Amino acid sequence: MLFHVVPRDEWTAEPGGPYAPASLAAEGFVHCSPDESAALAIADAHYRDVPGPLLVLVLDEERLGGEVRWEGSGDQVFPHVYGAIERAAVSAVLEVRRDGDGRARELAPWS
Repeated sequence: MLFHVVPRDEWTAEPGGPYAPASLAAEGFVHCSPDESAALAIADAHYRDVPGPLLVLVLDEERLGGEVRWEGSGDQVFPHVYGAIERAAVSAVLEVRRDGDGRARELAPWS
């Protein structure tokens, strides 16, 4: 499984088609995380000031249409998906729960 952090409004904007975040057009891939704890760290580091709810998409790597490459970022390696995310590849959607300071603290099922 791979994990992708996304603002709720971006995920729900076009529910009928594949999900293609801005990074796909700008960088050629979709940023992902290898596990829940890394997804929480990404949410905390890069999305703390983003207003509104944050979600984490749990992706079934076998159902992704695009190639997955594990590539370095600093001293860590992260999965990058080279293609849009087909909605059938999303096995679960989790909500990032934040504390009063906006820090990402835990993941819970999104309803």
